[in-house]
Amino acid sequence: MRQISLILVATISLFSMTSTLQAGEDGWVSLMDGKTFDGWKINENPDSWKIEDGAFTCQGERSHLFYIGDDKPFKNFEFQCQVKTEPNSNGGIYFHTKYQDEGWPKGGFECQVNNTYEKDPKKTASIYAVSNILYDSPAVDNEWFDYKIIVKGNHVQTLINDKVCVDYYEPQGAKPGQDFERVLSSGTFALQAHDPGSKVYFRGIKVKRLPE
Repeated sequence: MRQISLILVATISLFSMTSTLQAGEDGWVSLMDGKTFDGWKINENPDSWKIEDGAFTCQGERSHLFYIGDDKPFKNFEFQCQVKTEPNSNGGIYFHTKYQDEGWPKGGFECQVNNTYEKDPKKTASIYAVSNILYDSPAVDNEWFDYKIIVKGNHVQTLINDKVCVDYYEPQGAKPGQDFERVLSSGTFALQAHDPGSKVYFRGIKVKRLPE
């Protein structure tokens, strides 16, 4: 009986992991179910993450929530979600990254989430330290806004509420940095809990793969 129960639990867990990967006719795949962290993995300080009203909510010591629900790396894609920030909050959305146990992710790029965070002038929709929007955010606190990231070859766009904010072309021959790679490749996604004073919400996370 115990063995049967364990098999049943494993089957249910596998189903819940893979059920989020079913693409619709338009090619979009939901990456969250709004109830659990299935398909995602928190590294350090797991208490920094909660689920509130169908959204991943972060507030606490530095922590990153990595998407691990698909073994195939994402190269070219459209990613979108809804984000909400409380005043003076900082967060981020990573792409082309990979799981690491602690620290700021070295792999890939961070798309900034920061409408009014006082300590950093790089605002929402910036590709952090690569193509920055300084001082004036395209979004506001306490309101949900649509955040899109589109990657096609060497071309990256970030859009807020369907308005293109960053239109970046990686130069030919770009090399990974020593501390942070910040070079286009492939990988997964991650969300950032930045600090105890910041509170950020993410919901409706989905992705559509594009031809490579």
